[in-house]
Amino acid sequence: MISYPKEKINVLLLENIHKDAYDLFQRDGFNVRLLPQAFSEAELLKEIENVHVLGIRSKTNITAPVLAKAKRLLTIGCFCIGTNQVDLTESESKGIPVFNAPYSNTRSVAELVIAEIVLLARRVPDHIRNTHAGIWNKISKNCFEVRGKTLGIVGYGHIGSQVSVLAEAMGLKVVYYDVQTVLPLGNATPAHSYEELLAISDFVTFHVPETMETTNLYGKKQIDQTKKGAYVINLSRGKVLDLEALAEAIKSGHIAGAGVDVFPQEPESNNDPFLTPMQNLQNVILTPHIGGSTEEAQKNIGSEVASKLLKFVNNGSTSFAVNFPQLELNPIPTGMYRILNVHKNQPGFLKDINAMVSEVGANISSQHLGTSAEIGYLSMVINMSVGDELKEKIERHPGSIKTRILY
Repeated sequence: MISYPKEKINVLLLENIHKDAYDLFQRDGFNVRLLPQAFSEAELLKEIENVHVLGIRSKTNITAPVLAKAKRLLTIGCFCIGTNQVDLTESESKGIPVFNAPYSNTRSVAELVIAEIVLLARRVPDHIRNTHAGIWNKISKNCFEVRGKTLGIVGYGHIGSQVSVLAEAMGLKVVYYDVQTVLPLGNATPAHSYEELLAISDFVTFHVPETMETTNLYGKKQIDQTKKGAYVINLSRGKVLDLEALAEAIKSGHIAGAGVDVFPQEPESNNDPFLTPMQNLQNVILTPHIGGSTEEAQKNIGSEVASKLLKFVNNGSTSFAVNFPQLELNPIPTGMYRILNVHKNQPGFLKDINAMVSEVGANISSQHLGTSAEIGYLSMVINMSVGDELKEKIERHPGSIKTRILY
């Protein structure tokens, strides 16, 4: 007996995922396709039935109808930080772990934030536009050093804390606000409230996920609470800022400038038009969602996520999955096999499985179980002779969701 042939495991990588990811899968013997474009739901419905491993970035949405048709899908890799483009609850219920890269582009995003702080303080966007237009406007009015100014960081996670470290090195005073209690780095201090941060900060930068709570986190009410003459930067998620309200605040002079890299609606491809209320305003930097778009970041993301996917497919480990019980599993001993089972988290399932093991006369070498509120994830290493028989018995259990076997 042998495990399912790797050359028959179909890997689909979309949205120009770094070639390092493709190379890792190919070297391991998988059948891999690497495509430059995002897929619509209709396109996914045509392709997903024969896909075992799916890799996406931020523009391909994995919806419940797609998952319903993904009968062979083992796992999903989000080659980016966010996972809001995937229906995580539905994925979990179908036994599909989702992996991402929460750290790999941290430095790239943080460096761009620091760059924009300096550029906005010196009104460089206006100077660039004027000079290109043949206008020589050498002035120092309303142009400032950043040293000694206060930077307010909303969301003190991986990126926010890295921005904090770089900002302190530039001489900025750093305050931050996070809904969780977070240990400060360096001399950064937590603000007592979001409102306090807005009131005292010369620069405000957002580093939060996209959730119901963060949608329009910065709107007209918050703009009115912001220190007059402050600068606003968003390289997190497009729905965090109310861009129409921010545009009005820049026109009125209450906000001195802004850097925006993410937008509520973004073009599907580089060939599509793009419109935003933030266009053609004074001292505004607009970039096309490039915060993490460096060669180093994309290479790191490609390797990190592909490695997690390969580890799951090859030995069942789910460490760092965002929607799944966490199991870190050792290599399978020679002459043994591993049964991996996802099941509904209900009383008595493990008892039933152990009874099945006894029925077929197997001996359990090792057994690991991880659970979430909805599912359980079970790994058993057993002697190879009864593998297929036991797998079939487990699959027939009414609480079983997905079972596979590794040799």
